[in-house]
Amino acid sequence: MTRTFIRWDDPSIESGAGPTEDDLINQVAKQIQTAQTCVWETHRHAFSGTHVKTQGIVKGTLTVLPDLESHLYQGLFSTPNSTFPIALRYSTETTDLIDDRVPQPRGIGIKVFNAKGPKLRQDGKDPQTQDFEFNSCAFLELGNARTCRDIIALRLLHGADGKGLDEDLRKREDYKVQNARNVAPNVHLVAQRQYSQAAIRYGDHVVKYRLLPTSDAQLALTNKTVTENDKGNTVLKDWLQEYFQSNEATYDFQVQFLENLDEQPIEDVRVEWDQQKYPFVTVAKVSLPAQESFPPKRVSFWEDHNRLDVWHGLQDHKPLGSINRLRKGVYKASAAFRRKMNGRQEVVVDDISQIPD
Repeated sequence: MTRTFIRWDDPSIESGAGPTEDDLINQVAKQIQTAQTCVWETHRHAFSGTHVKTQGIVKGTLTVLPDLESHLYQGLFSTPNSTFPIALRYSTETTDLIDDRVPQPRGIGIKVFNAKGPKLRQDGKDPQTQDFEFNSCAFLELGNARTCRDIIALRLLHGADGKGLDEDLRKREDYKVQNARNVAPNVHLVAQRQYSQAAIRYGDHVVKYRLLPTSDAQLALTNKTVTENDKGNTVLKDWLQEYFQSNEATYDFQVQFLENLDEQPIEDVRVEWDQQKYPFVTVAKVSLPAQESFPPKRVSFWEDHNRLDVWHGLQDHKPLGSINRLRKGVYKASAAFRRKMNGRQEVVVDDISQIPD
């Protein structure tokens, strides 16, 4: 079957940008700062706006596969057998340091080193890196700038009152999507599939990304679920440390191409792209050897000095759609607040040796 891929610069790809969205993005940036301030008041330390809780940070490699079809060699993935050093962070997606026993989406952030080519950054800094972000849910309930503004407003309004928040969310037509985070499978982190959720340029084309666990040791943990009987609020971190003491983790790095805008919307990421009709294809392998997954110096450096941002990378992997345009403004504001409150400077990380052991 011949597949027709939509080019990244097709004028129908992005349709929601403009002054109205810019205003919504500014509102969300202020909302996130309010959430960050609440966390700072509790912990006397500022964290990023989301994915606050680090579960582990490991080092490894990403290797582009040989013998792929020609259209799969794009951007960072242009050269068969090319290998890049990476640093990978496991996290919990929420805006505060919640108990690991609470079901919520989990995330992975990857910083790829030695990524050469024209960059997206407009600040005069040109590190040879490419950042990728993933989430254990294939779709994102925040959807677009307007939905994000409305949902975060409700979360701030209700605070710790989960029942009140749920009552208001039930009034929405997308309640099932909004509630999905509260019933997310709370399984071992190395066994979780991870998704980019939003669309990203892939050279000439547009894709979503996925990380698929592949080692036997990871697959054996697919049903290892956190329960209320597990001790402490760091069970996921503890499981991760135990795993990496003697096991490697491997992932297929996959892409899912945009072929039909009616069925694969760019501007609203509440809609998951059908994985049967538009299948993921493996383009690279991620390998993470056995190691200490929670070294204090590495965690402290990542949280206080490093910055991971989907807008930090190659022009060939430009983030697309409303939620990504929102990330561009909100992430920058969130990072500035974090540095100000902690009295820290951002370090432009250009070599994996800068990530402490």
